[in-house]
Amino acid sequence: MTGLGVAGYFVSGGGPVASLTPLRGSMFAADPIAGVASVIDGDTIEIHGQRIRFNGVDAPESAQQCDDARGFRYQCGAKAAAALDEFLSQSRPVHCKFVSWDRYGRYVGNCARSDGTSVAAWLVENGYALDWPKYSGGAYADRQATAKAARRGIWSGSFQVPWEWRTEHHDDGQSTSAPLLALGNSGCKIKGNISAEGERIYHLPGHKFYDVTRISESKGERWFCSEAEARSAGWRRSKR
Repeated sequence: MTGLGVAGYFVSGGGPVASLTPLRGSMFAADPIAGVASVIDGDTIEIHGQRIRFNGVDAPESAQQCDDARGFRYQCGAKAAAALDEFLSQSRPVHCKFVSWDRYGRYVGNCARSDGTSVAAWLVENGYALDWPKYSGGAYADRQATAKAARRGIWSGSFQVPWEWRTEHHDDGQSTSAPLLALGNSGCKIKGNISAEGERIYHLPGHKFYDVTRISESKGERWFCSEAEARSAGWRRSKR
C-alpha cells in the first residue's frame, strides 16, 4: 500500500524509506536503503521503487556522446550505465546512506556494494563519471587524477562535462541530476502535468516519467502535496 507522509513525501508502505526525520525547514532525512539495484543511468539507480542519485559525482547523460582515442563518436552515457550494471552485479545488494533530496524527488546518497566498495569512487576512478566539486568538495579529485593519467573511460578521448552538456541540451537549462535541495512549491513533490492531448496526469516520485517531467505553471501545470489534492482537482495518477 502506498501513501503520502509528512509534507507530501511519497512513502511505499513497508519499504525501506518509510521513516522520515525532520531536517531543516520542510526538508526531511530518510533511512538508509539496501537492495538489488536497477541501473537508470551512469549515476542513478533504483531500489524498491526509489530513485537514488549518487552523491558528489556526475556521469555522462544517457543520450550523451563522447569521442574515443581515435576520434570516433560513441555512446559514453550508455557505456557508463552498462559498466555500472556489471559492477553492481558482482556484489549485491547495494547499501545507500542518505545525504539529501534533490529537486526531482530523488534520494541523494553515498552508496556501496555489499563488499564495501564505494560506487561513486569506483565510477570516477574508472573514468565513467567525474568528481563534481560543487557537491563533493573534491572528495574524488585524486581518483579522477588517476583515471585521467591512465586514460580510462571517457579520459581515453575527449568529452564535454555532463553538467555543461545538460545545460546545452535542455531548453530550461535545468539539470536532472543536480542535488539542489529544492522540492517544488513549499516542499510539495507530486508533479501535475498536462499532456499534449490536454490530459491532466500527476506523477509521484519513483514513477517512470517523474524525473523527465517539467512543470510549467504558466501552462496550468502545478505541484501537489497529496494524491487526494491532485484527484480533487481533476488529475489522474500516472501509470508506474
